Amino acid sequence: MDEERREGQTDAAAADGGDASARQWYIIHTYSGFENKVKQSLRQRADAYGMGDKIGEILVPTEEVVELRDGKKITTRKKFFPGYVLVHMEMSDEAWHVVRSTPKVTGFVGGGQKPLPMPQEEVDRIINQVSVTKEKPKPKMDYHVGEQVKIIDGPFSNFTGVVEDVNEDRATLKVMVSIFGRATPVELEFHQVKRPE
Repeated sequence: MDEERREGQTDAAAADGGDASARQWYIIHTYSGFENKVKQSLRQRADAYGMGDKIGEILVPTEEVVELRDGKKITTRKKFFPGYVLVHMEMSDEAWHVVRSTPKVTGFVGGGQKPLPMPQEEVDRIINQVSVTKEKPKPKMDYHVGEQVKIIDGPFSNFTGVVEDVNEDRATLKVMVSIFGRATPVELEFHQVKRPE
């Protein structure tokens, strides 16, 4: 089993038995930073209580993020929804209790006595986003309009400029650079700039 499936995608170890069509996706709230521990504990508890057929996949959605550190591209994993875990389960009082009493789980999202399931389209969108960022890691975005940056790659290397626009979808910045005394907009990818020392 590869790293991505272990950490971010699905845990189908107990999904073989039972009626998967009766299962729906629910979101549980956890202590932030304990999402993977909750996933592991919940799988163990479901198996120990004989609920493996009721509690199927457990998903901690993550994405791969590329950032520049000391001039090198570093790929790291980042959780989409820190403090939340998705569980594909058949809701019953017993299953609710197994999930709710798992250490570091603070409760279900969306309901007092009866949690509301997530729409399948939303789950599909999240799973698709996990696989897309696995193929093409997303640059870490921490630049803001008005911020000064130094260009470290491309034909304008070593120029400095001011960020005029940030396009997160395309992972680009529009930077105003002074060329021959004139402010000129230059479009750059996130990894082509850094904050000046």
